[in-house]
Amino acid sequence: MIAGWCLVQLALNAAFAALTAAVPDQVRPRWRGMVGGWLGVSQVVGILVGTALATVAGGITAGYLACAGFSVLAAVPYVLMRRDSALAPAARPAFRWRTFLAGFWIDPRRHPDFGWAWLTRFLMNLSYSISTMYLLYYLTDAVRYEGDADTGVLILTALNALTLLSTVVISGIRSDRSGRRKSYVIRSGLVIAAATLLLAVWQTWTGAVVASLVLGLGFGVYTAVDFALLTDVLPTAEDRGRDLGVINIANALPQVLAPVIAAPVVTHLGGYAALYALAGGLALVGSILVRRIRSVL
Repeated sequence: MIAGWCLVQLALNAAFAALTAAVPDQVRPRWRGMVGGWLGVSQVVGILVGTALATVAGGITAGYLACAGFSVLAAVPYVLMRRDSALAPAARPAFRWRTFLAGFWIDPRRHPDFGWAWLTRFLMNLSYSISTMYLLYYLTDAVRYEGDADTGVLILTALNALTLLSTVVISGIRSDRSGRRKSYVIRSGLVIAAATLLLAVWQTWTGAVVASLVLGLGFGVYTAVDFALLTDVLPTAEDRGRDLGVINIANALPQVLAPVIAAPVVTHLGGYAALYALAGGLALVGSILVRRIRSVL
């Protein structure tokens, strides 16, 4: 299971880095908020379709095989329809391991806006991961949900997805039209922080429902506009794929760190109130640090 999951993460992150790198290569800056919104839609819909596909297939083996087949088929339209501008062989730099490995470090002193953008994305995703990954135990241990906790999580996830989809595209379009990115990211971070604090202080089923709706609103705006902001602070056009791959670490790493952080907080440092207060604090700090980015309005 560990080996398979590592391979899945490796392959999906490689594909995601290549797909996102195509956006700044192919899309003008004034349209990137809208495109970022549709990328957010695709991620939410992909999760829902993948879950439905695995359920319809029936059984663990059949579900994984169905998802594996779909992953291959889903890449075909892009491969057939996309016309990337390939570099001539003579223009491609020679591959060297030292250069390749050194490329994973982008000096934040030379590229401070990129560094701040990476850090704020890391903090926001860590907050979101902490908020969503422990909902099952939150409903069981804190809310004392009377029904099936798995069903409760499914309801909360669906509500979160609903409000996320309601804001993700329109916020990207509005950001494009206004030419502003930071104000949208800051306000969305404050909304995310508010949602997590609701989970901390209002530990009831009604509170969980309201918090999930608010969290989706905030993360929808953040998903679209922060992606556009990131494409505006990439250090060089030649290394967009690599740089967005480095950014993708800020997406994947919080999913690994969230359980490591959450377990001792819940067990020894104050329970779920402290856990969600911590998530709110992370989102709040991330929002504040967005102001340190200078090259984007």
